[in-house]
Amino acid sequence: MQNLLQSVVANIDEYVEIRYHKRIETIIDARSGALRKVERRTLAGAGVRSLVDGCWGFVSTTDVSKEGLQNAVSEALQAAKAGAPLRDEKVSLAPARFGRGTFTYYDDSREPDISEKIQYILAAEKRMREASPLVEGSIVHYLQYEDEKIIVTSHGASVHINDNKPSFRVTATVLRDGKRETATKSQGVTGGWDSLIAKRDISELVDTAVELAVKKLDAEYAKGGQYTVILDPKLVGILSHEAIGHTVEADFVLSGSIVRDKLGQKVASDLVTLVDDGQVEGAAGMVLVDDEGVLGERTVIIDKGVLKSYLHNRESAHIFGASPHGNARAFTYRDEPIIRMTNTFIMPGKSDLKEMIAGIDNGFFLIDLAHGGQADSSAEFMFGVAEAYKIKNGNLNGLVKGVTISGQAFDVLMSVDAVSSDFQMDTGAGHCGKWQPAKVDGGGPYLRCQVTVGGRHEE
Repeated sequence: MQNLLQSVVANIDEYVEIRYHKRIETIIDARSGALRKVERRTLAGAGVRSLVDGCWGFVSTTDVSKEGLQNAVSEALQAAKAGAPLRDEKVSLAPARFGRGTFTYYDDSREPDISEKIQYILAAEKRMREASPLVEGSIVHYLQYEDEKIIVTSHGASVHINDNKPSFRVTATVLRDGKRETATKSQGVTGGWDSLIAKRDISELVDTAVELAVKKLDAEYAKGGQYTVILDPKLVGILSHEAIGHTVEADFVLSGSIVRDKLGQKVASDLVTLVDDGQVEGAAGMVLVDDEGVLGERTVIIDKGVLKSYLHNRESAHIFGASPHGNARAFTYRDEPIIRMTNTFIMPGKSDLKEMIAGIDNGFFLIDLAHGGQADSSAEFMFGVAEAYKIKNGNLNGLVKGVTISGQAFDVLMSVDAVSSDFQMDTGAGHCGKWQPAKVDGGGPYLRCQVTVGGRHEE
C-alpha cells in the first residue's frame, strides 16, 4: 500500500497528500448484570488533499485501488483549482521534519481475543454489583481504536503507522434512604491490552468508584468562595487542555483568542512550565507522526511562566514563522487534519505534597473531573470536581460534594505557589471534541493555587 501511494503521488507538480486510514473500533459495554453491547466496526479509506495556488482541495474515498486513488487526486486538484480564484488569503506551508518508515506504537502479538475481553468486562461489572449492597447501577465500558495509517506526501513524508488506543470507564451508582450518588473512574493509554491493565487494573477502578459513591452519601455540601486549593494531576491535565491548550491552538489564536500577540509575555507563575508532547510513550495522545506526515516533537507552550509558543499545523506555522511539531490531526480518513493537542501537561516541580497541604489553613484538596466542564477562548472555565476534601489548619478534614471550580485559567496559573515533584498522565479515557473527536491525554503534578469554589446546599 505504501508503494502504491508513493506511485500515485509521484510526478505531480502541485502539493498532494494521501492518507490511508483503517480503523477497527471495538466497544464492550456491561451494565446492571447484563452484557448490553459488543460491537466491532471497521472503517477504511483514504483522504486526499491538494494545494493549488494557495487553496486546498479535499476528497475522501473508499476506493483505494490505484485507479480510485488517482481519481481522488484528480478531483482534489480540480476542487483546489476551482476554489483558488475565490480565495483572498492564500495558503502556504512551512518547512517541516517529515516522518519516513514504520512507526509501531504497540505490540499486537499479546492482544487477547474479544471473548477474553468480554469475560474480563463481565467479571468487573459483577465485582461492582457485589462490592456493596447499596449499588443500584453498574456500568463497565471498554473502547478500543486500532488504527493503521499510511501517509505519503509530495513533500517527502512516507510513513506506515500502527496505533492502538484502549480505555476503560466504570460508573457506580448507589442508593440509600432515597439518596443517590454516582462516581466514575476511567483510564486510557496508547498500547495494547497489557498496557491498559498495567496502568491500573480494572478491579481497582471498580473498587474506588464504589467506595467514593458510598462516601458521598454522607458527605456535606461545600461552601462556596475564593480558596487556596490543591489540584490533582487529572484536574491539572483538564485545566492544561481545556482552559489553556485550546487558547494556544494557532487557528484559535488567529480568530482572536486571549493569547494573541502575547508571545514573550509573562502569563503564569515562574513555577509553571506547560508543554504539549506527542512523544510521551504510552500516553493516550501519543502521536509520533501527525496526519500531514510531520514528526511529533515537544512544544514548550509556557516556559517558567512566559508564553513561548502556539500549536501549529504547516499552514499556521508559515503564518507565524514557526516550526510545526506534529499537531495536525484527523479523526478518520473522511476528516481533514486540523490543529489539535496531543498530550498536554505541566512539568513537575520540587514541592512535597504533604508540605503543600500543611501550608493551607482553609481550603480544599480537589481530585478528578466530575462531569463535563466548559472553557472558552478567554480562558474562563468552570469544571465539576469528582472528589473534594476540606483542608483545615493544614490537615485533610473530610469529604465534601457538589463542588465546582471556576476562574480565568491564566490568573489561576499566575497564583500557583507550589508545584509537587509527583507527576501523572491520566486523562486519556476521553476525547477532545473540537469539530471532530481526537484522543488526547493530559496531566501534571499537584498544583497549589487560587480558584473560585462553587458549592450548593441541600434544600
